[in-house]
Amino acid sequence: MIPPNRLALSQQVESPAVPVVEIAAPTQRDEARSAMALVAGLREHDVPVRDIAVVVRDLDSYEEPLARAARQHGVVPDFWTQLRVTQTRPFALINAVCEALAGDVVDKQTLLRPLAYRWTPPASADGHWQISPKTIQRTKTALPEVSMTRAEWVDLVEDADEIDDRVCLYLQWLANVPEADPETAATVLGEVVEAYAESGLPETKASDSPALLETETDASAVRRVRKLIERLENKLTDHFARPSVEQSWATVGELATVMATQRPGRRAHSHAQGLDIFEANDIWGLDIPYVIAAGLVDSEWPATGDSTLQPEFEERILRGSGEASALAPNTSWTTAHDRDHFADTLRAASTGVIATRHTDTTDDEPVHPSPFLSSIDTTQLSDEERQQLRSTDRKLPASIKTMLSSDPEAETDE
Repeated sequence: MIPPNRLALSQQVESPAVPVVEIAAPTQRDEARSAMALVAGLREHDVPVRDIAVVVRDLDSYEEPLARAARQHGVVPDFWTQLRVTQTRPFALINAVCEALAGDVVDKQTLLRPLAYRWTPPASADGHWQISPKTIQRTKTALPEVSMTRAEWVDLVEDADEIDDRVCLYLQWLANVPEADPETAATVLGEVVEAYAESGLPETKASDSPALLETETDASAVRRVRKLIERLENKLTDHFARPSVEQSWATVGELATVMATQRPGRRAHSHAQGLDIFEANDIWGLDIPYVIAAGLVDSEWPATGDSTLQPEFEERILRGSGEASALAPNTSWTTAHDRDHFADTLRAASTGVIATRHTDTTDDEPVHPSPFLSSIDTTQLSDEERQQLRSTDRKLPASIKTMLSSDPEAETDE
């Protein structure tokens, strides 16, 4: 049934029962730094880190500046977001192996790609085995621009003095991998990812920042790829049973990619003292004393729609005008979902909300506030208060201190 009041999809947000402080910074990076300076300031006033959360509509554009700002202020961020397995190094490694094994002949770029993703001999636990990018590039330069079988590549490099012995070992391993069947695929890829866990993961940690964000992501990806491989054998058995499906390593790689793009669940890092940073669609039902809602600018929260229909036609459908009354409106034409998530964010705060935004792009183009802010009562920080919050001699603004005085647990130890 089509609702009669279609424009209710765009109702305003009501002010929460707790105070809302608004912080406007010049750029997105300044906004992220102000948010993390506020977190540090609350911690200095004995607010437990578990009593603070940062919420954004979409972490894609905010994870990097928030992570950078967190490091600058000594905060360990815990990002709650879907792990995009296909964009991680462990998955890229097993996918590159499948590509290098696919087909009768292979070119040198595809042949050497697994080495760039830290392929390690399955029997090796030596953390220093990885070949440097410079060595890989030198090998590519030395090899001819041709496609050959894997056995022919082995013969070529064994007779070339300028080729690193580790490259020869890798190519010999590649040439000896059997044809793809479900059991072989699961065994081979399982050995590859376990070797990465033993050797590649320590490499990530050695070059990571003190917050170990890349290491956490890498370790999470290893766990997800392990689970994917555990399921892969049965999936391949069913898949290869279809007459139209070729039993090949190319098919193995394609199926693994399909499985990896199905992203169940969320990931949370294991830091007991980490600051939770959520996407807004995960905040519903939570009860957190201090909620920092970041990214409250137009086109970010709410996001700009991508409908292909003319705005006038969308309006007629939303209003139910004439023949358009028989058509159901698409909620993406309104700000309904983003509005509801913002309302959930406000409701999650039991002591206070701090809404942050930025006023300019990096190209000095003006950025307008989120229209959601116009429907709620806020106390806006002055530039002087924001700068004092960011200074080395940090000082919490009076409006934030008022929140502390209303929080019975604010002055207790963790």
